[in-house]
Amino acid sequence: MTRFLCPALELMVLLPGMLLAYLPMKGYLRISSAKLVVMVLALVLFLCALGGTIGFLFHVDTIWLFFPVAAIMGIFYVHTLKITRWKSVSVFLAICGAFSCLGSAAVAINGILSPGAPATHLSLRGTLFWLAICCLTVLAVWHPSTHAARKLLEDESFAQTWYVFWILPLLFIGLNLSLIPKEPDILEQGRLRQLYILLAFTLLALLLLFYALFYLMASSLNHNDRLRRENQLLSMQQARYDSLQAAIEQTRQARHDMRHHFHILQGLAAQENWDHLAKYLDEAQGRIPAVELELCKNTAVDGVAGYFSALYREHHIPLTFELDLPPQLPVPETDLCCVLSNLLENAMEAGLKTAPERQQTKVQAHLHADHMVLLSVENAYDGKIREKNGVFLSSKRPGEGVGLQAVRHTAEKTGGYSRFHFEDGMFTANVILRGGK
Repeated sequence: MTRFLCPALELMVLLPGMLLAYLPMKGYLRISSAKLVVMVLALVLFLCALGGTIGFLFHVDTIWLFFPVAAIMGIFYVHTLKITRWKSVSVFLAICGAFSCLGSAAVAINGILSPGAPATHLSLRGTLFWLAICCLTVLAVWHPSTHAARKLLEDESFAQTWYVFWILPLLFIGLNLSLIPKEPDILEQGRLRQLYILLAFTLLALLLLFYALFYLMASSLNHNDRLRRENQLLSMQQARYDSLQAAIEQTRQARHDMRHHFHILQGLAAQENWDHLAKYLDEAQGRIPAVELELCKNTAVDGVAGYFSALYREHHIPLTFELDLPPQLPVPETDLCCVLSNLLENAMEAGLKTAPERQQTKVQAHLHADHMVLLSVENAYDGKIREKNGVFLSSKRPGEGVGLQAVRHTAEKTGGYSRFHFEDGMFTANVILRGGK
């Protein structure tokens, strides 16, 4: 019975592991929490029973059962989340790395709890000890998992680092596997058991230290990136201010010259010199400022709209705005401006690759129910849009497009919504940003 129960209980550490893995993922679940709990419990219990049976019948060490079982749980975990796979895989491996260090400690302490037990196998007491310390670990890191880790996952400006983070837990998993004693009684020699216990907990402390350093580095980079985005918005507003100043000066000069223009036009009309009159009108019209003085009543949004309006005009891409937004918005202005900037930047990149006769971009934004901002950006495109499982892939690098990913996250973090649709050469982005009621 023990030969069945021990492997099954060892595999049961998947349960606290999966709980810890889902703690920072509350806002990214593809299915309801209740349904997810039932599915995780059923799958873990099935795999534990299967692993216990295989271990009992074929005398397979539990360590070799962990590889296929963890792979199955990892695949299940990744497919139940609406988040990039780099992040979900990295989180899953991070927990596997920490639990592997606890497993090494349990192997060493097993001989103390059950004297005479083989060093390479956990006894029933050793198995219960490992399960207990894994559960205690989950309780100890509950708060960081639901706050610090969740905050790190929500910030898209640090996306590139997730591409390499998975190497760290894999390295520690490999170290712990290499430390497993090959001979049954090797830990009984001298002080090897004490050194093994010290080494296992040292590896755990180092791993947690690396995780903490990763978080601090990420927080610092995220803070710098937020400052960069704010500076970018300020630069846009400064550019908008400069263009408005130029337009106002041109308007003032045109108004000053208006009386002179009327005298000349009257003289040309009296002489019935229509050709000269038409030519003069064309010249006078060219002096009228082309920059709109006000695209939106909200200063921040008007700055972004004016900046891109000038940028589109420079590239000869038609751009129209229908912005009906008040000076005070129910959502953070930085969120709306970042969403608008990302969408307009993507639309301009698509416009530069589109035939001139088809180029067009249309932007609409207005309030709904006093606590939501509805934003729509529609643009023409030529070529092929890469999409996989509802995720739009970047045309500049492997993986999901950072711009649309940031738009989706900004919308969802406040309970909003984003939808991207393309058909017949037109790409449409509809975004709802929700504020407090």
